Amino acid sequence: MGEEASFSNKNVAASTTIGSSVIPIINRLQDIFSPVDGELSKISLPQVAVVGSQSSGKSSVLEALVGRDFLPRGCDICTRRPLALMLVNRPRNPGDDGREWAEFRHLPGKRFFDFTKVRQEIMAETNKEAGSNRGVSEKQIGLKISSPNVLNMTLVDLPGITKVPVGDQPTDIEARIRKMIMAYIRQENCIILAVSPANSDLATSDALQMAREADPTGSRTIGVITKLDIMDRGTNACNFLLGKVVPLRLGYVGVVNRSQEDINKNRSMQDALAYEKNFFRDHPVYNGLSDRCGIPQLAKKLNQILEQHIRMVLPGLKSELHSRLNAVAKELQKYGDVMESKAEKETMLLNILTKYCEAFSAMVDGRSQEISTKELSGGARIRYIFQSIFVKTLEEVDPCQDLTDEDIRTAIQNATGPRNALFVPEVPFEVLVRRQIARLLDPCLQCLRFVYDELIKMSHACAVTELQRFPVLRRHLDDVMGKFIRDSVRPAERMIDSLIEIEMDYINSSNPNFVGGKKAVEVAMQQLKSSQPPSILGPLEMTEQEAVEILVTKLLLQSYYDVVRKNVQDLVPKSIMHFLVNHAKRNLHNTFIQKLYRYVHELSFDCWVEVVELVRENHVEELLQEHDEVAANRRQVKEVSLVLQQAVQTLDEVESEYLPET
Repeated sequence: MGEEASFSNKNVAASTTIGSSVIPIINRLQDIFSPVDGELSKISLPQVAVVGSQSSGKSSVLEALVGRDFLPRGCDICTRRPLALMLVNRPRNPGDDGREWAEFRHLPGKRFFDFTKVRQEIMAETNKEAGSNRGVSEKQIGLKISSPNVLNMTLVDLPGITKVPVGDQPTDIEARIRKMIMAYIRQENCIILAVSPANSDLATSDALQMAREADPTGSRTIGVITKLDIMDRGTNACNFLLGKVVPLRLGYVGVVNRSQEDINKNRSMQDALAYEKNFFRDHPVYNGLSDRCGIPQLAKKLNQILEQHIRMVLPGLKSELHSRLNAVAKELQKYGDVMESKAEKETMLLNILTKYCEAFSAMVDGRSQEISTKELSGGARIRYIFQSIFVKTLEEVDPCQDLTDEDIRTAIQNATGPRNALFVPEVPFEVLVRRQIARLLDPCLQCLRFVYDELIKMSHACAVTELQRFPVLRRHLDDVMGKFIRDSVRPAERMIDSLIEIEMDYINSSNPNFVGGKKAVEVAMQQLKSSQPPSILGPLEMTEQEAVEILVTKLLLQSYYDVVRKNVQDLVPKSIMHFLVNHAKRNLHNTFIQKLYRYVHELSFDCWVEVVELVRENHVEELLQEHDEVAANRRQVKEVSLVLQQAVQTLDEVESEYLPET
């Protein structure tokens, strides 16, 4: 055992069994998480964060716990990057020479046996991120120390709270450091080691104030009072150590640091610990507080508290890891697997096309898994177009709009020639009704356009996870889909044109729903009797006969228009569904196969223009070309998934042995 040992083998041997069961689990998880630390930053592992103002003695406390000089020293801020310090107790085994060694997270596999070089590496890594002129960085340095002379624990040495910026430090250095510290100590899984020097006003200690802000109940804060040997003569920190001034549920421990003079003179840790032991033994006040004084007591207390804390949080931690693993698995599924062979890629292409068609049909039929609660979409929107928008538009069409009484009278007169009409002639009625029926074409085509727009919208909204990976395929698929729907609109347009032409070509006055001439005359006569004298719309007076003829014609126009409107209202949606919507459901898959898949095998120029443009030897690879960020994200998420699986497996292996029974 070298003279740098932190405390005697006897003391260590008595304490290493405390917490030797579960603290290494956290150490293993730290090692597992280290390659993807940034991706799992939201997972808070139990650890001890060391907080204190500049020159509070933090570094001396950590070195005393380790039993080695290894931290940067100086009169200014020394800790400029968070140092995650993992202390691993290595029990003596046959063949183990007991040598202490250190290993940095950024230099895996490289063991440092010379702790002077550990200090140099810390300084070099700090300068790499924070610069060489006292800058500060929040990027963590990971350091593991394996020794038979330490107790298992994980500590994070945080930059000391400073007031005045020096060197390259920004003017808001204090606020930045406080924010960095709070990011650690606000986590419920973090034990706060608040270090305060005894030769300052302990009641206003920066460390204790920040700890109180992050941990108002004081349930996870341990107070450490340093430099007890240089307090003013006649004063002591007894009330603080007893928790009478600033109560902490986990209590306080007082320690004696090596002075700067001791460090300059290379005073050994063993000598420093011996001095501390004698100081507390001989002090008239502190000799009665042996359980609250000394580095060995601090090490034991930290170990015990961390052990208890880990046991308490492990079940919740395991649950969180399972939850994150499930979330990552879903994300990984979104990115899919890497396809190596052409056959795999062709199979993937076929599956995507099939899923897309199924998703499109599901949206039409109302079976989509992505049901909106904000607006109508898919088949529901099409039904709304048919039943509400289209019907309302047809009902708003006035069959006599732009047709004055004078127009009707003139038409009747032109139809009778030089003779007086004994009855209302059919010719003007048919001429006028055809002209009004033609006005139904625009609302019908508008209905078709609305359905077309909805189908295009549906095509863009089809939820096929794999398509997110392949922008080239998505673009070609949208092109083929758009052309397919546009092509399907044309036969629907022709059918609608034909329906209107059919209605115009043959006026079926025998339709049972048509009012007929006799009934129209009766109604016209009744209306005239109830509204004497007759209307005069032009400069010439209108005879009673003419008034009757005009009213009869209007009634016939309205009645027959209603007959045609009901026919159109029924047949136009049927035509759109047949030629456009259901046609898409029936033939979309075959179209995709022909234009985006089949020619991959045939490599033929006998197909459509799109095929000719796209056929080339590496076409499958082109269609299934991923975004660079998709491939990068897949690798990253897969790495995180493997790490989480390993972490869950680690906890599963120790659950039965170490976790408390529920």
